[in-house]
Amino acid sequence: MEYDVIVVGGGAAGLMSAVVAAGAGRRVLLLEKMDQAGRKLRITGKGRCNLTNTAPLRDTLKHIGSSTAGKGTGGDWLRNAYGRFFNQELMDFFERRGVALTVERGNRVYPTSGKALDIFLALINELEASPNVTIRKNSTVKNIEVFKELNDTTSQATGVVLQNGERIACRHIILATGGLSYPTTGSTGAGYRMARELGHTVVEPVASLVALKCEEKIPEELTGFQLKNVQLTIRNPQTTIFTSAIGEMTFVPDGLAGPIVLSASRIASRPLHNGETLSAVLDLKPALSPEQLDKRLLSDIDANGTRVFNDALRLWLPAELIPLALTQLHIEYYKRLHQITGEERRRLRDWLKGVRFTLTGTHDWNEAIVTQGGVALNEVNPKTMESRLVKGLYIVGELLDLDADTGGYNLQIAFSTGHAAGEGV
Repeated sequence: MEYDVIVVGGGAAGLMSAVVAAGAGRRVLLLEKMDQAGRKLRITGKGRCNLTNTAPLRDTLKHIGSSTAGKGTGGDWLRNAYGRFFNQELMDFFERRGVALTVERGNRVYPTSGKALDIFLALINELEASPNVTIRKNSTVKNIEVFKELNDTTSQATGVVLQNGERIACRHIILATGGLSYPTTGSTGAGYRMARELGHTVVEPVASLVALKCEEKIPEELTGFQLKNVQLTIRNPQTTIFTSAIGEMTFVPDGLAGPIVLSASRIASRPLHNGETLSAVLDLKPALSPEQLDKRLLSDIDANGTRVFNDALRLWLPAELIPLALTQLHIEYYKRLHQITGEERRRLRDWLKGVRFTLTGTHDWNEAIVTQGGVALNEVNPKTMESRLVKGLYIVGELLDLDADTGGYNLQIAFSTGHAAGEGV
């Protein structure tokens, strides 16, 4: 059988592009390297699949970045694709296919069933039922073949070569192999290599939406402990603020995790990867100014003057944080509060407003939710996702130099770019 389109990769972007292309009458071959397609899609959102966010376009774009341009800039590149297939169109797409959806806190959209599998099945069932689609699993693409003599600057895709040496001809190829996050699902970065071999600039991928490692020893009592309503600020030695947010975080044996840490990692990952020194500063009392906190400390010390310091810390901290405080404050454990000096009180105040950790890196790809970096955006047509260097080659999803905050924004990128490529072919 001859094919109009070969889709390389059966993740969110690849499946969507195949559905759209086949729906327009194109003969599609979907090549999946694993024994099952959609592995990452089926575990996303802890198996619940936060597929989009109902925030309006202007707000959504602020959550999307590009490694070469920064947060809030990658969204501009997506305006055309989002103008044709955005959150409401995506929701309608799945609801028409029988998937009930629910909007939860933070405008996050999930299948009402709470099962990511329902999103995957809506896509794969349509493809398997289509006479225009052939799905081949356990089929690893080694490279893309091109005809290089069109002119000095472009070439034409002509087909793919599989790992077993088989050649399949086709003039429209959608590269949707995913990034490097969750490699056990099949995301090994092969698409970056293929794009680079075809002349594309690939911004070095780094792990994003991932836990951060720190130099300081995390007490065993703190491992797994969650803090709520704290403020996390990422700084460099020049005290430049990279990012700051209030929310929830969790301590892990070698560092920091949880929602505000994952969000901060989008800003911190690349500088850390490049060897920059960054600090994570934790404000445990963000609702109080330093002056207000100082007054409270004075009042509590006056009212509890005979209590010893390590016991009195319960006035201001959960029990799990006390070992860390005692280690870092260097105030005598059994000192009575009425013996605390003004300098020691200010030291306590400043610690409560700024627990400092020296960041040393991130957790690895097995824990990263998304990949930051990828094919340079100026080398891809934002209307169709077609390469500007190789005619007939389309690049979608996590392979592009786009990434976003948590909240459904990353899957929307995958679905919208896949949809645009499906239309483009």
